[in-house]
Amino acid sequence: MTVRRPWTVRAGGVVVAALLGLTACSAPAEEGGGSAAHDSLVVGIATEPDTLSPLLGYGKDGNSKIFDGLLRHDADLQLTPALATELPEVSEDGLTYTYRLREGVEFTDGDPFTAEDVVFTYETILDPDTNNPYRDELDALQDVRAEDDHTVVFTLAYPYAPFAERTVLPIASASAAGDQDVNTGSYNTEPVGTGPYVLTGWTPGERLTFEANPDYWGGAPEVRRLTMAVIPDDDVRATRLRSGDLDAAVLPPNLAEGFADDEGLVTHEAESADFRAVTLPSGNPVTGDRAIRRALDLAVDRELMVDSVLLGAGHAAYGPIPVSSPWFAEGTERAHDPEAAGRILDEAGWTPGDDGVRARDGQRAEFTLWYPAGDRLRQEHALAFATDVAEIGVDVTVESGSWEVIEGRLTEDAVLSGGGNPADPDFDLYGLLYSELAGDGWNNMGQYDNADVDEQLDLARRTADRDERQAAYDRVQRALVDDPGYTFLTHIDHVYVMADHWEGVTTQPEPHDHGLGHGPWWNVEDWRIRE
Repeated sequence: MTVRRPWTVRAGGVVVAALLGLTACSAPAEEGGGSAAHDSLVVGIATEPDTLSPLLGYGKDGNSKIFDGLLRHDADLQLTPALATELPEVSEDGLTYTYRLREGVEFTDGDPFTAEDVVFTYETILDPDTNNPYRDELDALQDVRAEDDHTVVFTLAYPYAPFAERTVLPIASASAAGDQDVNTGSYNTEPVGTGPYVLTGWTPGERLTFEANPDYWGGAPEVRRLTMAVIPDDDVRATRLRSGDLDAAVLPPNLAEGFADDEGLVTHEAESADFRAVTLPSGNPVTGDRAIRRALDLAVDRELMVDSVLLGAGHAAYGPIPVSSPWFAEGTERAHDPEAAGRILDEAGWTPGDDGVRARDGQRAEFTLWYPAGDRLRQEHALAFATDVAEIGVDVTVESGSWEVIEGRLTEDAVLSGGGNPADPDFDLYGLLYSELAGDGWNNMGQYDNADVDEQLDLARRTADRDERQAAYDRVQRALVDDPGYTFLTHIDHVYVMADHWEGVTTQPEPHDHGLGHGPWWNVEDWRIRE
């Protein structure tokens, strides 16, 4: 059986996400697997976090099982109260957000949750000495203060329309984490939160285990035990699922298809903002040339990739914003047109050699494209891309390696990258394209630099006017047609194969980031065991 959840558009266009993995049946004791009552589940996930502390970025997009945010998302991605009792009161000028907090909530160590914990969390993240790679996402936040034990007031430096979406961020315990070194302390591996589950063990590179919080303010979960088995290789996850070692796994479409006729298993497909794209480093003499970039954009056959690589579980991508999003700029779709791509290269002086590879002034039109080893979907995207662009005389060498190896090549070589968040255009476009973020970790990996794009990105994040934001993001997307910084390929529907033992299992439109809190288990604390 296949269950598919469509992309949901809601008023105002601000949505949010969650992502990957799921569920349970029976599994071997060393993984802490399922039982006859199905009150435990073992899930195969591809990656694990570097930390479990929200102070360093864990769970920033919500759905953390260990923590709660002030707000969270429901099945339709509407913001709903969590540690807050209601949605925030927003001042007319859009600069003040006031949250009323639940009373009687406790952290799992017994300490009460108060407004001071909220202040501590946000102030610590904003501290430049805290190694939180996502600090810029709170750039608009000027001040946070506790008006009393159960009231928090945020003051912004400028109107920032999606600020409420940022308050799904998990709240840390000031008493448990406040006396530690935030960057190296034990809170990173032994977190204390208010969430529905408690971490009971973490063996890096192998598994994380969780037990239900019996005193959870939202009610004790029926699924009492979670085990997240860390398995980076897609094929290995599929094999372990087939053997019964896992109760669920996120799989590429072609591997998930092999379980279609398995009795007792169900496949869930979740539409997402998760894109695959080729970075085009501006410092590389080939990928930095605008004519090459424009030609690559026309040479790729996106629809064929959707059909052959994704087996229909996805959509063509022309930028980070999916075509189904209300923020997508109509008319920016690019057709597969290798003849037009060839004309662009001819006019720019890139002429074919005897071997069919183009060159200009002694520089061959060739570059290396990396993908992370074990990621079958990225491998297949990379090979399809290389095949397509070979037809216009561009030679791409496909290589695989660890992320540590790839990170050292970002400024010279292309990478089959991924990203995407359906919450708000700012969440993707700013980090991908803003010139000042070039070289900032995984932000702006291609060192894209376009002053007009920078101006529109700043305008869009500094106004609360929906029409002004739409116009600015339209201009950004149209600029990417003439000056692409990436070759966007597809948006991927996430596919999960899992045992069919529970009621209430659904998915949401999902972001790229995947693992512990996202996927069909986004609401595992609310599942009911099927009798």
